[in-house]
Amino acid sequence: MEATTAAPFSSCVTPRQNLSSSPSSLLLSRKKLGSANLKFKSPRSLSVRASSASDSVVTLLDYGAGNVRSIRNALRHLGFSIKDVKTPGDILNADRLIFPGVGAFAPAMDVLNKTGMGEALCTYIENDRPFLGICLGLQLLFDFSEENGPVKGLGVIPGTVGRFDSSAGIRVPHIGWNALQVGKDSEILDDVGSRHVYFVHSYRAIPSNENKDWISSTCHYGESFISSIRKGNVHAVQFHPEKSGEVGLSVLRRFLDPKSPLKQKPMERKASKLAKRVIACLDVRTNDKGDLVVTKGDQYDVREQSNENEVRNLGKPVDLAGQYYKDGADEISFLNITGFRDFPLGDLPMIQVLRYTSENVFVPLTVGGGIRDFTDATGRYYSSLEVAAEYFRSGADKISIGSDAVYAAEEFVKSGVKTGKSSLEQISRVYGNQAVVVSIDPRRVYVNHPDDVPYKVIRVTNPGPNGEEYAWYQCTVSGGREGRPIGAYELAKAVEELGAGEILLNCIDCDGQGKGFDTDLVKLISDAVGIPVIASSGAGTPEHFSEVFETTNASAALAAGIFHRKEVPIQSVKEHLLEKSIEVRM
Repeated sequence: MEATTAAPFSSCVTPRQNLSSSPSSLLLSRKKLGSANLKFKSPRSLSVRASSASDSVVTLLDYGAGNVRSIRNALRHLGFSIKDVKTPGDILNADRLIFPGVGAFAPAMDVLNKTGMGEALCTYIENDRPFLGICLGLQLLFDFSEENGPVKGLGVIPGTVGRFDSSAGIRVPHIGWNALQVGKDSEILDDVGSRHVYFVHSYRAIPSNENKDWISSTCHYGESFISSIRKGNVHAVQFHPEKSGEVGLSVLRRFLDPKSPLKQKPMERKASKLAKRVIACLDVRTNDKGDLVVTKGDQYDVREQSNENEVRNLGKPVDLAGQYYKDGADEISFLNITGFRDFPLGDLPMIQVLRYTSENVFVPLTVGGGIRDFTDATGRYYSSLEVAAEYFRSGADKISIGSDAVYAAEEFVKSGVKTGKSSLEQISRVYGNQAVVVSIDPRRVYVNHPDDVPYKVIRVTNPGPNGEEYAWYQCTVSGGREGRPIGAYELAKAVEELGAGEILLNCIDCDGQGKGFDTDLVKLISDAVGIPVIASSGAGTPEHFSEVFETTNASAALAAGIFHRKEVPIQSVKEHLLEKSIEVRM
């Protein structure tokens, strides 16, 4: 039985086309989409569909941008099959529709307008059909967005989507696990309770008197913003349920099967704010036998100190990633440490690792290594955008750029001009800066006086071998093998300008030493930029994590070897952080 439909709202599509009779009619020119004064019936009065064979099918609106493999895998994991939208008629005929919007607002609206899918979407929502928008799929429902705009949205919900105000002392993008303030009758959020969910976005919608009837939850990040909406059968969330672990899967489950039993587990600690992230990193490369393995370097040297001099093998990438997900890692990062040498799209095993991992790991996945423009052996040219697109399609949520970002930053520092041609700029423009991480590999260089070099110099906590009190951090490329004429401070400032959404800050001197993060370096960079910084290199104990969070503005801390060798469990790190009153996701 169909769910009870709501009274129509004429402002979403005017004049109304005969949408049900001919999908081609949807391609007619659209009128201005205004805010809608929707008159939905009370959720309590809505009847529930009877069980049928079609109840196992979900219609997915994928307009071709970013990683939707994750939502596909989550739906299959929950036992549902997927029907892809190919025409506006597919939207109108859907029993339930999920719109996992990824990327920027304007290109998405352009696709919806040119294909007629915007008209169909408005009609579908108007008729109170089961709908779930995710991230951009929520934002597109509003009147306008300021992202590269103003740009008109679908006009379903009154309001304008604006950028977070970084002057309020917050880092933009908003990346990580944050808490919800859930209102009544939220339905699909019933299992969330006091848990964190995963956000990654730079733009948000603000509650107002005009849209307050839509709001089912809010989140606080510098200010209160709309984290989910609900009217009748229409839902949308700003966070990513497919990347929010088991609690996110419960959100999808409640949408797809509202009668499913609650699975919320008791919580000893209530989520209250943005959590510090603990990230597991897997350095991946082929060994001498041609097998793809997880390895770990000692100051970037990954070979055993033995007669055989073999590549250190710490396990299989997919297996380890799956274990770290179960252990509570907030993100998984794959770094293809030989990717700078070879054509990345020719590295089919790495792409397969992403695909297999994303089938059962429902937290964010980052992949890096060799993301740049490339010409293969046949002479065919591939842009960095094509390389990134394949990684996104294979399951990556974020891509990490290393050497190519260094070269782009050097040119930008020299000229002061953004060419728009670098991999960093291109990928950020198409997928949003929240999808782009820049990995910095610096080496500490001691000096006697701050004026000795033309780079940012700091007084270090631990003097150099000859008693030097100052140092600068020289950036390297090609896996730390080549030093470049740019410092980590200058590089970080430049890549933020060029479109990076996050910085993965390594330190060659600390790598594999287990003596703690280089807090001097982390403080320098995290104080210099307004985007999140991930501290990396040197973790050996849980205390090293609390130290870097207490003494710097790092948003996350990453480790590899201590997790691979089972020296320190992820859960032990988080329990220690809780003891230190540092917010983490449990």
